[in-house]
Order: sequence, then structure tokens, then C-alpha cells
Amino acid sequence: MAGIVERYLRLGLQVGRHVDGIVDSYFGPPRLAAEVDAAPPVDPRTLAAEADALLDAVEDGWLRDQLVGLRTYAGVLAGEQRPYADEAERCFGVRPTWTDEAVFAAAHERLDELLPGDGSLPARLRRFEESKRVPPERIEVTLGQVIEVAREQTGRLVELPPGEGVEVEIVHDVPWLGFCEYLGGFRSRISVNADLPWSADELLGLALHETYPGHHAERAVKDQLLVRDRGLLEETLVLVPTPQSLISEGIAKLAPMWLLDGQRGSDFADVVRATGIGFDLAHTLAVHRALEPLEWAAVNASLLLHERGADEAEVRAYLERWELITPEHAAHAIRFYREPTSRTYMVTYAAGLELSRAYVGGDPDRFRRLLTEQVRVGELVAATSPA
Repeated sequence: MAGIVERYLRLGLQVGRHVDGIVDSYFGPPRLAAEVDAAPPVDPRTLAAEADALLDAVEDGWLRDQLVGLRTYAGVLAGEQRPYADEAERCFGVRPTWTDEAVFAAAHERLDELLPGDGSLPARLRRFEESKRVPPERIEVTLGQVIEVAREQTGRLVELPPGEGVEVEIVHDVPWLGFCEYLGGFRSRISVNADLPWSADELLGLALHETYPGHHAERAVKDQLLVRDRGLLEETLVLVPTPQSLISEGIAKLAPMWLLDGQRGSDFADVVRATGIGFDLAHTLAVHRALEPLEWAAVNASLLLHERGADEAEVRAYLERWELITPEHAAHAIRFYREPTSRTYMVTYAAGLELSRAYVGGDPDRFRRLLTEQVRVGELVAATSPA
């Protein structure tokens, strides 16, 4: 098995040579990375053939799921053509399907009740966010305070490795909002774009999604329990177009809900109020719960663009109408849909949250299992399907 794992790691790193960002993080044997970096990029057709050979040698399980996703993406690089939904399903283990707009219309009606006042619903939603803006000079300190509270509360859910931690980096002139880079050694760097306005709930969501009990906590805990304690070196490679991403996004999307709902949320509300913002956490959470179904509008938009042949103007209009986002945000979303690393990725957010939330319910043991074990997407689908 050790030889197969090394071949998997090498294959993932070689695929990463073709498209920057496919390898989200790697903290495995440095020798492998050095050898891959020193050699010329391998032809994608050769990489696809190596993935096929590995699939023939691997039994059903977590690693095989990863290899199916990796093989699919190697095929994309090699010029293989398959329908968009087929590609996404093979990468992530869940097929993107069309959501009826009646679901979004119902969400709009609920938001209309929660956001009374004059003007259109999108305009009222913008005013709601603007009423909770964190002053730019307070972003870094507020984020640090939120992370400290989240770390303490996450430690009650799962044992964090000794010496783990995150560093916060304020960045400018980048196209994204925030990013978590796992550095290895139980450490992560959280980068936050300070050029953009941040509402208090956006900052809370970012902190919990990217750090505790989201991306950083998952990587650090699995580094300790799976890599160091059990020697599962396949966990040292985090690949974007694989089922690993759907599980990870499900954890991270669930993270704010886990810590902010109920009594646990009061400590975070206190941090926000210390900035001078009047913050009603219960109302804010109600608004965000009403917004959740609109994430499927983004999946519909991806299907419009890649399967139904819609042009960008039609897709932008669809996102503005149903997801209630600004024209600028819609244009940014379309760029995301077209990126080689993310064109099929939208399904990981909506489906990851839906499956993880249904699987966990309110059971801390199930959330802990997501953070500590190699859970397969198929397990979540099976556990949440009607008997």
C-alpha cells in the first residue's frame, strides 16, 4: 500500500504542475515534491493512464474516491470531453442538479419578512449588511478576537494538537475575500482582503469557516490523528477536484452554524459589540438561514453556463435576480465558474453543507467524526437518504 500511496502523491503533485491551485496544500515527504518540481511537466495523457493503473490497483475506499476525482481532472487536462454534470459528479461524488426557482422565491418571501422597509429586496439586503460594517482599522483585531473565542470553543468539541495555531495576514489588491493556507506543522495562514467592506456577520463567518472548527481545525486534527498517529500519508495532499473538497467545505460551511447557534454564540456577539456595532445575533442568523437555499442558485448558474449554453449576460442576470447579489459580485462569480480550478467547484458549497448538516444534526460525535476521520461522500449520501 505504501507504494500506491507514494504513486498517488506523485500523481497529484504532477497534475498540480499544469494548473496552479489544484494542489490546495501538500505537507508530505519533501523528497517527492522536490523530484516533481525538478522534472519537466508530465503529459496529461500519461497522467490519466497512471491514474487508470492506480485505480486498477486500489480497493474500494477513501483513496479510490480521491483517485476517481484526480483521474477525471487529468482527463480534462488531456482534452477529454464529458458533460459538465458528469465531470462534477466524478470529481466530488455528488451530481449537480437543477433546483426549481420556486425554492428561491420562497426564500425571498422569508427574507422580505425579515427585512422590512422601503426599496427592493436586494437593496434592503445591502442596507442590512451595511448597518453592521466593521471599521477597516478594526478588522484585524476583531478577527483575532473571534479566532481566539472559536479556538477555545472548538477545543471542547475535539482535541486540538499541541502547538497548533493560525496567523492572520491582511492583504490588498487580490480577487478573493479570504483564504486559509495550511502550512504543515499544525499551522495555517489566514489571509483577509482588507480592500473590501466587511460586515460583522461576514467576518464571523469567514473566521469560523477558515479556522475553528473549519478548514484549519480539520487539517491540523487530521495531520495529528491520521498522518502522524496512523501514517496515512495520502492525507498530506489536499486536492481541489476531489471528494475531499466537498467534505472539507461541508465542515467549514457548518462551522459558523455550530458555534453561533444557541448559547455558544453570545461570546461572539460580545466581540462584535465591542467594535461599537449594534448587533442582533438572533436576527442575523435568521437572515442567513433564509439565504441558504440561494446557494443552489449558484449551482443553477453554473449549469446554465456550462450545460445550457447561456451567455454571460444571462447568467449574471440570473444570479442578480435569484441569488440577490450585486452586478459586481455576479461578474466575479462567473470568473470563478470559468477558472480551471473551480469551474465544477460550486456544488461543494451547497451540497457539502446540505449533506454535512443532515448527517451531523445536533450530534457532536458526528461533527467530531467529520473532523477526525476519512469520511467518504458516499457515506453522507447514504446516511441522509430516505430508508
